[in-house]
Amino acid sequence: MDEFFPNPILFAGTPFELNRIGLIRILVMVVIIVWLWAATRRLRLVPGRGQSILEMGYDFVRVNIAEEMLGKKDAQRYVPLLFTIFVTTLAFNLTGVIPGLNMAASATVGYPLVLALIAYVVFIGAGIKAHGLGYFKAALFPAGVPKILYILVTPIEFLSTFIIRPVSLTLRLLMNMVAGHLILVLAFSATWFFLFNAPAIFKLLSPVTFALGFAFTLFEIMIEVLQAYIFTLLTTAYIQSSLAEEH
Repeated sequence: MDEFFPNPILFAGTPFELNRIGLIRILVMVVIIVWLWAATRRLRLVPGRGQSILEMGYDFVRVNIAEEMLGKKDAQRYVPLLFTIFVTTLAFNLTGVIPGLNMAASATVGYPLVLALIAYVVFIGAGIKAHGLGYFKAALFPAGVPKILYILVTPIEFLSTFIIRPVSLTLRLLMNMVAGHLILVLAFSATWFFLFNAPAIFKLLSPVTFALGFAFTLFEIMIEVLQAYIFTLLTTAYIQSSLAEEH
């Protein structure tokens, strides 16, 4: 568990203190910026390899998430944000299985929380822009509900829309990354123990735990990609609910 709270490496004791996870985040940010710059600095009608990968990722978010849920008109406004969320979350997640890094940059609460707050501000802003302050009335007092039931419905709607959404976005991403890291550490630590510290007969278990660690690594990659997709999808769903006519 100490790996989630590493000692400071740079600027210790200052507001700019950086630990290992903070440095991983900076590294990933730089890689993303350089990749986007390199892929877009010379855009061509017939794209090269870098531009093709970028366009494939952008089109995946645009077609399969944004346009599918928001429609083409509204999707145009939100695709850049949704693509940014997807790419950064995916990159931050994948550092958990990159040798030498071995820690998801999203495995501590800072990044998931900031991303959830961005999604929170965006979907509330989308509702206000589309429906004015009437958005809050429609969200808290759904049409068609008998007035007496608002005593029960309104607190539930408030918790569901304005509290549970950002909390669930944060915890879903955070807990998946924490659990994945712990499983991999357990598998490969067991391999190390059986191979170098266990009695001779138990050394035969080291290939088993190593194979489990390799299998869990592949599974973790799938989870990391899936969590980036789910976070982007849920953000889009919340925006869509704010834009809906009933609001």
